[in-house]
Amino acid sequence: MSLQRTLPTTWYRSADIFRIEKERIFCREWIAACREEELPHPGDARVLNVLGESILLVHNREGQLRAFYNVCRHRGARLCRDADAKVAPGRVPLAGGLTAGRLIVCPYHQWSYDLNGSLVAAPHLGADADFKKQEYSLYPVGVDTWGGFVFLNLSPADAKPLADQLAGIPQRLQRYPLADLRVGHTLRYDVASNWKIICENYNECYHCGGVHPELCALVPSFRDAGGANLDWERGVPHRAGAYTFTHTGTTSRRPFPGLDEDEQVRHKGELVYPNLFLSVACDHVAAFLLQPLGPERTHIICHFLFEPREIDKPGFDPRDAVDFWDLVNRQDWTVCESVQEGIQARVHQHGYFAPMEDWNLDIRRYVTDRIGDYVHE
Repeated sequence: MSLQRTLPTTWYRSADIFRIEKERIFCREWIAACREEELPHPGDARVLNVLGESILLVHNREGQLRAFYNVCRHRGARLCRDADAKVAPGRVPLAGGLTAGRLIVCPYHQWSYDLNGSLVAAPHLGADADFKKQEYSLYPVGVDTWGGFVFLNLSPADAKPLADQLAGIPQRLQRYPLADLRVGHTLRYDVASNWKIICENYNECYHCGGVHPELCALVPSFRDAGGANLDWERGVPHRAGAYTFTHTGTTSRRPFPGLDEDEQVRHKGELVYPNLFLSVACDHVAAFLLQPLGPERTHIICHFLFEPREIDKPGFDPRDAVDFWDLVNRQDWTVCESVQEGIQARVHQHGYFAPMEDWNLDIRRYVTDRIGDYVHE
């Protein structure tokens, strides 16, 4: 029985590696950014931070989602501020940004853009015959959607179709009404760990017996044989009498209509590289959006998705799922942080994957295929 080496330890710690990953992975692949329901109306907008790149996502007047780098083409001023951002002490708020849901106005010289990114006004330059507004549109960012999730591509001219990146995932989850679900609760976590460590942890259950006793009591297969031989395509069975991820294994919510017999009692999971985890039960979905903040820090948004009919019921209470997941999540983040701490040891050059961690080799291949030629050990 042979063990496979992980990626080199430096790839989980180095700021230089993180910069390469930003350019070769997160600025070239489709990345999950938010849910469509977060921008339901024309004129809605969000400012998103993608590994230090400020991206403006808007719902235009034609009902489409568009995205741009949040920088004016004139002198490079930041166009819009995050709605939750506070003005720094000693500074003053500026006019501009998204005005009346119709124009994006630069606060510096009032260059104005429509919600398709086209420059529509530049004060005092309209009479200049050599000034062609069509040459100064905002820098575009690719936008696509699947399952109610908004995906961005920061290099749209070179982007492959989102469907190619998703590969077989939509087919495997075709009976789950992902696009129709709504966010019933959200948890946010700051984890002192490299994003790849978190992906590796999600992709195996060798650790489940020791780290997740409550989860294994609900899904004994996660503990049996070190979590080996799990049939994720069919779904992993719960203990007798259980069918969803709650402390009791049951819920008052109905199963999603259209699920097959297995999906009504089994659990499925998908990792949509590079930054979206989906754990699907018969009545809810836990969706994890990873936002790497540095080589040793990751912000995680965990949305809990439910049928609108359940959310709209009087007394809707998602805590049976949320509380169970929050416990499992905090167990995972703690052990991931332990790994990040441990690999600081000067003697640690790489780790190993045991045979039951075969899915982990995916992240190794995924990352190496994209940055291997750019890294010089």
